[in-house]
Amino acid sequence: MAVYTAIDDPELYFQTKLYTGTGSAASITLDGDEDMQPDLVWFKKRSSTESHYVYDAVRGVTKEIYANSTAAEDTDANSLTGFNSDGFSIGNANQLSENTETMVAWCWKANGSGSANEDGTLNTSATSANTTAGFSIVSYTSNGSSSQTVGHGLGAVPHMIISKNRDSSSSSYNYWTVYHHSNATANDKKLKLNTTDAASTTNEWGDTDPTSTVYSLHTSGDGTTNHSSDKIISYVFTSKQGFSKFGSYTGNGNADGPFVYTGFRPAWVMIKKSSASGAGWMIFDTKRNPSNEGATLRLPAQANSSESTDHILDNSLSNGFKIRDSDDTLNTSGATFIYMAFAEAPFVNSKGVPCNAR
Repeated sequence: MAVYTAIDDPELYFQTKLYTGTGSAASITLDGDEDMQPDLVWFKKRSSTESHYVYDAVRGVTKEIYANSTAAEDTDANSLTGFNSDGFSIGNANQLSENTETMVAWCWKANGSGSANEDGTLNTSATSANTTAGFSIVSYTSNGSSSQTVGHGLGAVPHMIISKNRDSSSSSYNYWTVYHHSNATANDKKLKLNTTDAASTTNEWGDTDPTSTVYSLHTSGDGTTNHSSDKIISYVFTSKQGFSKFGSYTGNGNADGPFVYTGFRPAWVMIKKSSASGAGWMIFDTKRNPSNEGATLRLPAQANSSESTDHILDNSLSNGFKIRDSDDTLNTSGATFIYMAFAEAPFVNSKGVPCNAR
């Protein structure tokens, strides 16, 4: 019997939450039918300019980094104050709770605060791995030496790694470094989450493919994954049938754009042109775009800009998404675009029952 998915209810592992700030501390409950305690929460103010604020259970509450910025980690006692069994708690910080401002929080489930992993040459201070969902949070202290590895705990080869130096304020070491397996010669390519740069040749991944237990760090690259004695945080993903997919497509330059098969109806998609610079990391989700006419509300991960209405991505399909825009951001003719996507519902559940398009 064919195995279609191990995850019939994606909301156990990923959810999007919309809310409006009140200017006061609050406990925010996620909307799913089943409770989910998030371990990674990524916030963005929709209605005005504000940085992207990222928190995780490994670094702990109040510890924030910024997806659109090279800044080191900061501590704000009034920011995210709790990872709750059914959501999260926030203080009265303006970036999370400014009165009347609309907010979005993207939430992933790993495995709590994690524990040390000794699979690599560098032991992690904590690896929080959810092997069912294909997601782990990895924290380690770098040593600046060549040919180093760290354990990710997934038991499968990673398809995407998003890494940030939490300590360094040096411009050479503080950008967000992204590995994506769809890039050509992926083990010597990097993208930067906080810029619109194209994929470039580097040595941040040690010119070595990740394995089911470890991924490699730089030997002579810029040093963002292994600089001196800095603390590094990484978010590591592998595709799970019916739940997540990390792939690529080629643009055709017209409004009848490419269809991208994922094997599920998407809840969240982030797309980046990797073959040329100038296009940002465009995020779409079905909570902000609930209609069946396609997603038009996007937020760029590399910018602090408010939500805008353009760039049509049809994510109402039961088995993938389709580009319905000729704009260069999503559909330059002949260009390569990488993506990461998470499910609202699997195309076919574990009992062999297909889901429908919205």
